[in-house]
Amino acid sequence: MKRRLLAGAALVGLLGTLGVGQHLLDQKAAAQSKSGGIRAPRYEVDPFWPKPLPNHWLLGQTIGVSVDTRDHVWIIHRSSANLDNREKGLELSPPTSQHCCKGAPPVIEFDAAGTVVNSWGGSDGPGYTWPGSNHGITVESDGTVWIGGNGPDDGLVVKFTRDGKFLQQFGTKGIKTADSNSTKNFFKVAKIFVDEKGSEAYISDGYGNRRVAVLDRKTGEFKRYWGAYGNKPSDEDLGRYNPTTPPAQQFRTPVHCAEMSNDGKVYVCDRVNNRIQSFTKEGKFLKESFIEKESLADGSVWDLVFSKDPQQKYIIVADGRNQMIHVLDRESMDVLTSFGDGGRQPGQWYGLHSIATDSKGNLYTTETYEGKRVQKFVYKGLGTVQRYQGTQRSRGTR
Repeated sequence: MKRRLLAGAALVGLLGTLGVGQHLLDQKAAAQSKSGGIRAPRYEVDPFWPKPLPNHWLLGQTIGVSVDTRDHVWIIHRSSANLDNREKGLELSPPTSQHCCKGAPPVIEFDAAGTVVNSWGGSDGPGYTWPGSNHGITVESDGTVWIGGNGPDDGLVVKFTRDGKFLQQFGTKGIKTADSNSTKNFFKVAKIFVDEKGSEAYISDGYGNRRVAVLDRKTGEFKRYWGAYGNKPSDEDLGRYNPTTPPAQQFRTPVHCAEMSNDGKVYVCDRVNNRIQSFTKEGKFLKESFIEKESLADGSVWDLVFSKDPQQKYIIVADGRNQMIHVLDRESMDVLTSFGDGGRQPGQWYGLHSIATDSKGNLYTTETYEGKRVQKFVYKGLGTVQRYQGTQRSRGTR
């Protein structure tokens, strides 16, 4: 009888403890929900990545990033063209400095640790023309490197080996006016996505034209193209973006990205219209989502990637107008949380431009204008976060 009484008392105590514990958890969950807490991917900036560049190199406007199958990070930037004479003293004639500095080659490959392992590009060669203003870089699983261009007369994309050997050029330089229904040339390409399984390349065409163009990945043959809502693209001047008017039925320039998810949906960055539109691979419109819709000037939707879970539950969006990253639920396309701020410290941006992710879910961002750098954000798993997280700080990452 005594044992039963003791066991009963212990059970009552355990249930009471569990009840109190559950009550505290419920209170915590309610408080987090009330304060805007939500479950989403979390990141911390790594202020020590990449390692210092060799050879007294500096980056210019850094306008593309891609991660290959080895988790090597590739960037493309505009080198000396965007450096002030006070920055590139070693390049001047005569040099104005004995030590600092000069523009790095436009294409740079970093290993996972952030060490430069390869660099090349920047000039014309046999059979190809280097873009007047290179823009966007994409690396295939076999190391093939695609580069676009958004200079005043750039109507081309160019392919190289990982070591910078020329492979193919599609389109030509010397294009002067927009023609979003051309099947011969592009006009000021922003970025390229390669669907290796389908052997197609999706061109964000882009800064002059207002469309997504799809090519045969090997031959460059035009296969199809479309504008906003799947409409036939038009080059009509839409005037300034106005958030109070009905959504534009055409893309504005630039059409800054076109990225395909694992389930075959194509998500397009309509940058100045502050929206993402999704389509089937054939260009049938599916859905749209507005990001920071009141933003003016150069717009909020600059680039995007998908989370690394098999379902790609999240879309991560680079917003170069508001200098932050937004995390969206891919199914609803609602913004769950945002982080970052304008500034020059680690975890902040000036001209947040492009974004990529590696096999571990880490993010890499580049900055244009006077930002001129690449940063790494370490994936820290899913967790409860606030609606707006502010600047992501490092917590001892080395």
